[in-house]
Amino acid sequence: MSKEIIHTDNASKPLGAYPHARRVGNLLFLSGIGPRNPKDNSIPGLELDNDGNIIKYDIEAECHSVFANVKAVLEASGSSWDKIIDCTVFLTNMKKDFPVYNKIYGDYFTSVQACRTTVEVKSLPTPIAIELKVIATIE
Repeated sequence: MSKEIIHTDNASKPLGAYPHARRVGNLLFLSGIGPRNPKDNSIPGLELDNDGNIIKYDIEAECHSVFANVKAVLEASGSSWDKIIDCTVFLTNMKKDFPVYNKIYGDYFTSVQACRTTVEVKSLPTPIAIELKVIATIE
């Protein structure tokens, strides 16, 4: 059974000692992926104060960016968006961000029909508002 490890420069870099994805047989397991820009590590729409506290963020911009990062990892792995079978979404503010995120998610996933779980978390490793954990098929 193949156990290939995947890294790509086209998605935000992992924050630790883990790959972007790992293939096991015909399944592809993506590590948690956020919206950081792969070129400069910036977070779209984020403004921080001098102490690193969030002044404002743009959940719409972060959603589009995180989906682009997931797509880049899928493609680098030999899979594709339409092969996503399961998606776990982590939001840091469910009450405020869920309606916007859910609409954008629908735009991207209507034809995919992946299983989905969305949970609120207190924080994520960087000042991001969304992170995805994805399982896809690969042939």
